[in-house]
Amino acid sequence: MNQRSCLCLSLLITAFVVFAGCDKKEKGNSATTSNGSGGKLTIAVIPKGTTHEFWKSIEAGARQAGEELGVEIKWKGPVLENDRAEQIKIVEQFASEGVSGIVLAPLDDTALRRPVQEATDNKVPVVIIDSALKGEAGKDFVSFISTDNKQGGVMAGDKLAKLLDGKGKVVMLRYQEGSASTMDREAGFLKAVGKNPGISVTVQNRFGGPTSDNSKTTSLEMLDKIKEADGIFCSNESTTFGMLLALRQEGLTKKAKFVGFDTSSNLMEGLRNGEIDALIAQNPKKMGYEGVRVIVDQLRGKKVEQRIDSGVKLLTSMNLNDPEIMAFLGMTGGAAPATQPTVTKPAP
Repeated sequence: MNQRSCLCLSLLITAFVVFAGCDKKEKGNSATTSNGSGGKLTIAVIPKGTTHEFWKSIEAGARQAGEELGVEIKWKGPVLENDRAEQIKIVEQFASEGVSGIVLAPLDDTALRRPVQEATDNKVPVVIIDSALKGEAGKDFVSFISTDNKQGGVMAGDKLAKLLDGKGKVVMLRYQEGSASTMDREAGFLKAVGKNPGISVTVQNRFGGPTSDNSKTTSLEMLDKIKEADGIFCSNESTTFGMLLALRQEGLTKKAKFVGFDTSSNLMEGLRNGEIDALIAQNPKKMGYEGVRVIVDQLRGKKVEQRIDSGVKLLTSMNLNDPEIMAFLGMTGGAAPATQPTVTKPAP
């Protein structure tokens, strides 16, 4: 081979090596962007379910935070709030896809521990919102953001006891087993009414289930106890609305004092027209917003709060126009969080 041929061959080999290197670099950059280790952060937000108004407010808060912080939000959850297997599958799916982080409202405080641990082990940090997961914030997951659910239950119990002048029969409709948030509310309620010797809780171990239709059916099944009751407590949106539907069907609205939880449009209508005597209000939009903010701060190397209380208020038809209540409901319904979160145990 002459000198000129050798030179041409050398140039061809050099060009091939450069081209292959550029192609590999381009593929590498594409993978880096998609798996969250570079480029725009991608945050998966996984609710307990996707049908109740409560979760739509969570989504609104998460998307608002995503827009303000310049991150992509992927919203996906099970349709029904009793589908633990589906929620586990969604967590595993997002973790394997390599999202930057996960914000999760766990359906079950025990069943979701394994997939959360696996995500964390794979360098996908997780923030827990709404309902507790067994474990330690700052160690097993980044942070826990929720209503003080036990205090919300105490507020409900104190209000119902006051409405009953400390005496009478009470029916409590639970949500479902394994849901830490509602179990805390129910425990708080029972503790509060238990301070009144004149009050007896005649039903306290019935579960409404994941939808208002399920809760309506359960309510109708214990109609004899409801007819005897002086007071009723339900621990979330679906149980409160299901109970209200059953009372309407049977012509029993306003017969007993009724305290519920959450502030969907249907429940607020019931409060305004006197079918419901009081509601315990959460701030789901703030919960979704803070969940995304905290996970993004964590990913960007900032110190984060390990516990944030998103707030809880007692609503009646008499205080709906109070400035403090209006501001709280405005936050829940569409505005950005207007106050700094209550923070405890800052991260080191």
